[in-house]
Formats: sequence, C-alpha cells, structure tokens
Amino acid sequence: ALSADDRAMLERLLQNEADMAYRRRAITLLEYLELRDGETVLDCGCGMGVYLMFMGRLRRLNLVGVDSDIGRLRWAEREHVPASLARVDIHRLPFADNSFDKVLMSEVLEHLADDRGALREVFRVLKPGGILALSVPHANYPFWWDPINKTIEALGGRPIQSPGPITGLWSNHWRLYRPETLRDVVSGAGFSVEALEEQTHYAFPFIHFIVYSIGKPLIEKNLLPRRFRDGADRFRGERNSNSLLNPINLGVRLFRLVDARNDHLRGDEKTFVSIVLKARKPC
Repeated sequence: ALSADDRAMLERLLQNEADMAYRRRAITLLEYLELRDGETVLDCGCGMGVYLMFMGRLRRLNLVGVDSDIGRLRWAEREHVPASLARVDIHRLPFADNSFDKVLMSEVLEHLADDRGALREVFRVLKPGGILALSVPHANYPFWWDPINKTIEALGGRPIQSPGPITGLWSNHWRLYRPETLRDVVSGAGFSVEALEEQTHYAFPFIHFIVYSIGKPLIEKNLLPRRFRDGADRFRGERNSNSLLNPINLGVRLFRLVDARNDHLRGDEKTFVSIVLKARKPC
C-alpha cells in the first residue's frame, strides 16, 4: 500500500499532469503493485519511462522497461530513468520463466493485435504469487472526453484509428474494453483477478485533444519556453513553482476542478475513461 509520504511524493511528481484520467490511474496502479524494496519489476510497454521514474522514487527496485518504440526508449534514456531498457516484441519477451515479482502494463493491451498472447507471455515471466497491474481505455467513454469519435460511433460509423490531430481516444488502438471483457481476457491467460475499477466519469470538454493533440507535440518537439515546459513536462513536476503567472498551471487547476467531481460519484454512472485492474499469478 502507498503510505502518506508516498502519496505526497506522487502528488509532487504528478503536479504537471494535465490528463486527469492518467493521474488517477497512475496512483491506483502504483498502489495495486504493492511495491517492496529489492523487488524486480517489469514495465511492459514503458514508453518514455514515466512510470519507471515514479517507481524508482518510491522504492529501491530492480527495474526493467521494454517497448517496441525505439524513439520512446531513447527519450527514457535521455531522462536517465533508473531502469534497464530494451526494445522487444511484447509477444515474445526475452526473459526466463518466473523472472519478475511485479509487472505493470499501463495503456498497452489496446495497442496489441494479440492481447491474449501478450498476457500469456506476461504470465510466463511473472513469479508465482506475483502481481500484474494494468489499465486500458474504457469502451463506454464520456462524450466530452472524445466528442468526435463518440459522435461517429453513435451514428454507426467506425472511429478514427489512424494517428492524426483529431484521432482522439482511438489513436493506434485495436480495441477498447468493457470491464467484463477485460476480466475474461486476463483470467483466460491464467491470472486471478483481485480488483477492477472504472475511473474518471467527469472530464473537461475536449481534454484529450488539448493534452495529446496540442500539448504533447509542443513538449516532444521542445517548442515551449522553459518557464512553461517546467509546468507541462511529466518529468518536471518537482521543478514547477506552481506560479499562476504560468498559463499552463492555470489550465491544470481548471482541469482539476472538473476532475474533483470524480471523488464524489453517485454510483450509477455508466461512462468512464479508464479501467484499472489488479491480478495475481496463482502460487
């Protein structure tokens, strides 16, 4: 479990996070992992290594990050994430059976043609009793999260899946998930599902477009002045002075005000951004 000090640290590290759904699921995933000093942990689909940075700050771990995107891995190297990094095919992991105490897969399964095969590989390399924490996008997402694709789907059309400025939630995704589908896929790979949570019902209108079609390219192409970048970069949360003279800080505060409504849900909500799941490999 995350201690009060752990949560305070994550609050600082996530200070720049404009994607409120990401922020919520990051905290839940890290709690699900039950990290302990000395463990060997695999981030399967690590991207630029943000979760590796988080985990390295929380505990003394042996971290391994793998991804198929060499550009993302090079970014992780530039950020000096505390992990061994490798470009691999997730369907054929180059690790021995029972190698890892914990495995993280955040927003990965939806990108894979064979999600079941990938989960079987993760099951193989996880130690008996080991934990898998994963998240995926919810198939019944809120209208305001991605109004364009939600409208297209409501009219019986196919969502926009190819990368582009208006792709939205479906970008490079083979599928989205419903809770019962995700549970079946994970259980089918041999895991015992211990927890499943649907997250983020309320969202600032068009926030996915604002964060990923506008903000992300500005950061990755280094187009923001440093005083603004320190308020937007996921690796720079602790550098942010939280000054209201930085318009990005003002935007994030506004996003948080809307997101705060997710702390007091009625219980009858039907639409969510994320599904977060904790599973264990039987002993």
